[in-house]
Amino acid sequence: MLDISSAFATAFQLITSGDPDLAEIVLLSLRVSLISMLVSCLVGLPIGALIAVSRFRGRTATIILINALMGLPPVVVGLVVYLYFSRSGPLGWLGLLYTPTAMIIAQTILITPIVAALSRQILEDLHREYAEQFRSMGISSAQAVKAILWDGRYSLITVALAAFGRSIAEVGAVIIVGGNIEHLTRVMTTAIALETSKGNLALALALGIILLILALAVNAIASGLRLTVGKLENA
Repeated sequence: MLDISSAFATAFQLITSGDPDLAEIVLLSLRVSLISMLVSCLVGLPIGALIAVSRFRGRTATIILINALMGLPPVVVGLVVYLYFSRSGPLGWLGLLYTPTAMIIAQTILITPIVAALSRQILEDLHREYAEQFRSMGISSAQAVKAILWDGRYSLITVALAAFGRSIAEVGAVIIVGGNIEHLTRVMTTAIALETSKGNLALALALGIILLILALAVNAIASGLRLTVGKLENA
């Protein structure tokens, strides 16, 4: 009990003192996760919107596939990215393995299907409301996509937050393609795993506390946005 209490005390001391190693790990985690979220939204939101407004052969199969990709095993994604960017891989000449860029690519692959699937559900409901109006006005699919993306922007922020939460909690893929290299690719999740195995509970707990605070903050913001959107829709 004394060791655990001491570890918690040291963990809080690391957080409040602004320990440089701790700050470096947290900032890298935020940078990698935020960039992954932005790229996945740039790719996933248009895909979700296009599926929502379009009717094409194989649409149901496409929806099933995207929903299935939401459950991609992170270690499998990490392995595939590793094989592509390793020295013997087709993209090995880029020299991206064991860099933050490789981690961003792996995380983007993981969370883009989540963004596409969740946004498709939200935007399809919106499109049902406006479908007759769009047809009567002769609006093209591209114009309809822009319209529903704008109208559903507040709800889509919650999708982006869900993607960020999934990204920042990722460990399997990033440890394979990033290598958990100190001062280069060490993020919160991989550092927690490493420091726990080394018995450095203070740093692991400090990172765990920060990660938990971030997760709670993301959920609180998402819940607040849902309530705000609900009030705006009922107003």
